[in-house]
Amino acid sequence: MKIVLYAGVASLVASASLAGGYTAPIGDVEPVAVTEVRADADWTGFYAGLQYGQGSTEVSGFGVSIDAGDFDALGLHAGYLRDFGQFIAGGELSYDNVELDDVDGSGDLWRLRGRAGYDMGKFQPYVTLGVARLSDDDISETGFTYGIGAEYLATNNFSFGLEYSRTDFSDILEDETGISGVDLEADLVQIRASYRF
Repeated sequence: MKIVLYAGVASLVASASLAGGYTAPIGDVEPVAVTEVRADADWTGFYAGLQYGQGSTEVSGFGVSIDAGDFDALGLHAGYLRDFGQFIAGGELSYDNVELDDVDGSGDLWRLRGRAGYDMGKFQPYVTLGVARLSDDDISETGFTYGIGAEYLATNNFSFGLEYSRTDFSDILEDETGISGVDLEADLVQIRASYRF
């Protein structure tokens, strides 16, 4: 029985030596932590820039809605954002010179909006909500505006984006004519470029 045991141990030793044998590791082996790679970006700070877009208007009242024409809008914006980690919040003031395609003359569109976004690194989808002021030779109205957009941080100082907004003005003829119940809605899509301070 001992002979069989000795023979088994001898064959194991011989197999190990033919295979190169056992080599103990040199030094301590530390575990490597695997982490998610993400392009971090800090959206906190002031920004200002330009925007250009096109939109359409609709007038409704007394149970009837009509297309009031398309328009171009070119303007400026400035604001501040605070990055809270996963969520971003801030405010923005914007101005657009609005020109209707079928009418001579132009108007001024001012908007003061709050903004809430989601931090996805260099990409930020967001929503806006606020007030708007439209004025030209014939009309001067304050309304309600809201929208959605997305912005991409190309560098630490420059970002580009696309935004859709809708603005509603109620009783646009009441001050001038005394007629109530006529509303104006404007849809606007704009491209934006911002410099971040």
